[in-house]
Amino acid sequence: MFLVSLDLSIVNVALPAIDAELDFSESGLSWVINAYLLTFAGLMLLGGRLADLMGRRTLLLVSLAVFAAASGWGGAAHTGWELLSARAIQGVAAAVLAPMSLALVASEFPPGPSRAKAMAVQGAAGAAGGAVGVVLSGVLTEQFGWRSVMWVNVVLVVLVAGIVVRGVANTGPVRRSRPDVPGAVLVTVGATALVLAVISTEHHAWLSTAVLGWFTVGIGALAAFVLVESRTSDPLVPLTFLRRRALIGATVFGFLLASGQFASFYFVSLFAQRVLGYSAIATGLAFLPFCVGVVVGVRIAMSRVSAVGPRPVLLIGGLCGAAGLAWFGVQDTGATFLTGILGPSLVASIGIGACMVAMGMAAITGVPADQTGLASGILNSGRQLGGTLGLAVLVTVATSIIGSATDRPTLVDGYGTALLLAAALLAIGAVAAAVILPGGVREQEPDRVVVDL
Repeated sequence: MFLVSLDLSIVNVALPAIDAELDFSESGLSWVINAYLLTFAGLMLLGGRLADLMGRRTLLLVSLAVFAAASGWGGAAHTGWELLSARAIQGVAAAVLAPMSLALVASEFPPGPSRAKAMAVQGAAGAAGGAVGVVLSGVLTEQFGWRSVMWVNVVLVVLVAGIVVRGVANTGPVRRSRPDVPGAVLVTVGATALVLAVISTEHHAWLSTAVLGWFTVGIGALAAFVLVESRTSDPLVPLTFLRRRALIGATVFGFLLASGQFASFYFVSLFAQRVLGYSAIATGLAFLPFCVGVVVGVRIAMSRVSAVGPRPVLLIGGLCGAAGLAWFGVQDTGATFLTGILGPSLVASIGIGACMVAMGMAAITGVPADQTGLASGILNSGRQLGGTLGLAVLVTVATSIIGSATDRPTLVDGYGTALLLAAALLAIGAVAAAVILPGGVREQEPDRVVVDL
């Protein structure tokens, strides 16, 4: 999970160096990020189902091998299309690895304190990966060149593969069934089209033919997917599965959390460089307090989520995270590291770190063992779509304020408005989770879920 989250952000600070060597067009450079995002989000649900239908150790090792090969190819790329192709293949592998991560926690650890601790580690990895990616992006690019941000994945994959071989049992499929090919095709086309619609807003108006066309394709494919799933004997996603309040609440929260969190990384990075005058490496290092806060939040959630259930943790942690993002949003040109970066980073990250644990716990509560991969795929698909849509919308808002201006007060106004909206999205997510989730769901004994009404 750390590896997957890392690669969502590790190329951000390296983009100018990549452009200087491979000579991308202005529109083409954004696809260094979008190529990974597109295949990752589009194939996530299918990847989650594969986690239930195939032997998990074998699938993990194959996916890691593909990820490593794509990373190596990207680091050796001499043309733009090579790098974009490598990033797209990384996304394919990540679409299997991300849902597999949560599915392994559910299958390898019984409900109770041991699962809560494992969930804490998994949640911390997901929350910290994006922040560490920004740190590494600045450090590696400045010290070793942009290619190192791709090659570092190979080292990480070797480490993960060694752990998988030693620690994951070579079990057979959790569930044996025929693959639902029509359902898989429709949901992949639908999710991919929605992501393309959002990505298209970088160069087209929201109500343009291109954007509305992709949205129409996406919604149409997903509507057809629901129809197909209601009529097949062995669906990719049983429609009754989507009636689980805990999963729906976790997915809604994940969607809104990612909408704010992804955008906050983007705007805080710009704020540090264009307003505070930080270098690339200093900007990366400025995200270290966020990593520390995530660890603190995870530790808090570890001790509370098993006792009180995920709902209060999501509510309190979400509001804490929203307060931190709002603090980012009220900065002015006189901001310092202590007031403009350190303080809000710690408040936001403690809340978000706690939420990552509770969100994963809620998503798999009461889910049968043969559907945990699917549950994780749904949760991660929601997060990815939320992050993509939130970033696109908030960038549009900031751009409408900033325009072509480069003066610091205008930049602060644009970034601050976007960050306040990000905080509002996270706060809405916290309240929505409190409303949707069943009261006090907590796991106490293996194969038993207790609900306090």
